[in-house]
Amino acid sequence: YSKLDLPAAAASALASDPSPTVVSFTAFISGAAQHARPLPALSAFAAMLRLGLRPNDFTFPSAFKAAASAPPRSAAGPQIHALAIRFGYLPADAFVSCAALDMYFKTGRLGLARRLFEEMPNRNVVAWNAVMTNAVLDGRPLETVQAYFGLREAGGMPNVVSVCAFFNACAGALLLLPGSQFHGFVVKCGFDMDVSVSNAMVDFYGKCRCAEKAKMVFDAMRVRNSVSWCSMVVAYAQNGAEEDAFAVYLGARRAGEEPTDFMVSSVLTTCAGLLGLDLGRALHAVAVRSCIDANIFVASALVDMYGKCGGVEDAQHVFSDMPQRNLVTWNAMIGGHANIGDAINALAVFSDMIASGETAPNYITLVNVITACSRGGLTKEGYELFETMRERFGIEPRTEHYACVVDLLGRAGMEERAYEIIQRMPMRPSISLWGALLGACKMHGKTELGRIAAEKLFELDPQDSGNHVLLSNMLASAGRWAEATYVRKEMKDVGIKKDPGCSWITWKNGVHVFHAKDTKHEMNSEIRALLAKLKKQMQASGYMPDTQYSLYDLEEEEKESEVFQHSEKLALAYGLIHIPPGVPIRITKNLRICVDCHRAFKFISGIVDREIIVRDNNRFHHFKQYECSCKDYW
Repeated sequence: YSKLDLPAAAASALASDPSPTVVSFTAFISGAAQHARPLPALSAFAAMLRLGLRPNDFTFPSAFKAAASAPPRSAAGPQIHALAIRFGYLPADAFVSCAALDMYFKTGRLGLARRLFEEMPNRNVVAWNAVMTNAVLDGRPLETVQAYFGLREAGGMPNVVSVCAFFNACAGALLLLPGSQFHGFVVKCGFDMDVSVSNAMVDFYGKCRCAEKAKMVFDAMRVRNSVSWCSMVVAYAQNGAEEDAFAVYLGARRAGEEPTDFMVSSVLTTCAGLLGLDLGRALHAVAVRSCIDANIFVASALVDMYGKCGGVEDAQHVFSDMPQRNLVTWNAMIGGHANIGDAINALAVFSDMIASGETAPNYITLVNVITACSRGGLTKEGYELFETMRERFGIEPRTEHYACVVDLLGRAGMEERAYEIIQRMPMRPSISLWGALLGACKMHGKTELGRIAAEKLFELDPQDSGNHVLLSNMLASAGRWAEATYVRKEMKDVGIKKDPGCSWITWKNGVHVFHAKDTKHEMNSEIRALLAKLKKQMQASGYMPDTQYSLYDLEEEEKESEVFQHSEKLALAYGLIHIPPGVPIRITKNLRICVDCHRAFKFISGIVDREIIVRDNNRFHHFKQYECSCKDYW
């Protein structure tokens, strides 16, 4: 009954025994401890002592395991330790000593754990494993590596647990070279045949940014379990290979693996990276069918996926239905609102988070809130949060927070103030900080300050074409064509190539990619005809092309023709031709949407009565009935 986690039946059976023995009590204590029921286990241990029964070398390890998961500040562990010394089991009995050692590590009593370890006359591999595994779990990977070498110096031979702990430590500290060398030792000793060791190696190579080596280990595995497939999915996802990660998931399903909470939550992160809303919805259905959609990790991943794919309403539904939430859930929901620039709702969720008392905000929470304020135009609220975050939440501003506040002030036209903050910040300004300032200067025509930001970016990242292009565009929009041309020429001279702007749209499992002035698409004539028709309807409704940011020194009529051939307009025309009414048209663009396309999409959304969703390299734009969710502030 105890092993089946039926505590009431187990307690009833124990109580009905007229002459319970130490074996009966040990069975009950062991079962309760295995199923994380420390209080019944410790109560039974105390009851056994009151009956005058002497605990044996099987009772004490179970009691120590229960004490390890007891409520914080519980004195049960040290009390059981004293009793074990009194009965002569410590420090001589290695089995009991290892259980006590593990208990002290798990309850955070590191000093007592180390002292007990030093007092042990016979340190077997189990004792060393307790030191290594707990150090990994507590985020002390280097201590794990040192303990492993201590085991070897003492003449001990590692086992599977030792090997997995070493790989986990190398993964945590990103120790690629020692981990790769250890891989050779593992193969030599034959440990690589064990599925747990192979899983640890896949995880290690994935975290060390060696996805191909992780795949090599994965392919060589003779036996795979659910952890193997999940580790490979995560290895690809961590290295930006979302499509490969999803392919591994499909391979797991074809191999007969049932979806688990960890597998589904891992694959959902790849959907967020791919902006694959349809894939994410399909996985949501898988989670519902598998009865794991209420799992906090799966639900949090769903909120994150929907938020990053622009489906904030779906994210809100999942969020509202969750029986409990953790920090990841709250951050994902706030981040979802930030992605579409909905500062009001982002602040509302943040206030609910504080009021609930479920969890305290961390630095990511504040990055999301300030970002939402920046994109939503709530400059005062965002800056106030930045100024008071240290006092209110005990969180020191990081580079990410400074980048957000520079973006916040820059969007509001306060570039000089943003520059002052950059000059006063205690750490070295990052690329994202100067990039935010340069983008703001381009938006508001602050050419001289923008040039300063651009020069800093050229020093930090000289090969990034985007910074040169941004400076050139800013000079072009100010009519300084000679300087803009010089920047472009400088790019060409040093071999920097500009990434071409493109937009793509998905329809019936096909991805259709468009570039500016693209005439190669098979439906080019239909697309051009529809755009010409829309242009007349828009002009009749009051639309005037915005050629301010046209990048060539052309006549006004030529500029109007230029902006109407942008890639996002071509993708939209294709979507209007093929995607049926009532279905939102979703377009992705690798660059920021231009001012004219933004204005045109507002008009078109009202003229054709369609919802248009654009994901550029900065945020989502939801166009509907002549309006955009960004309120023209982006």
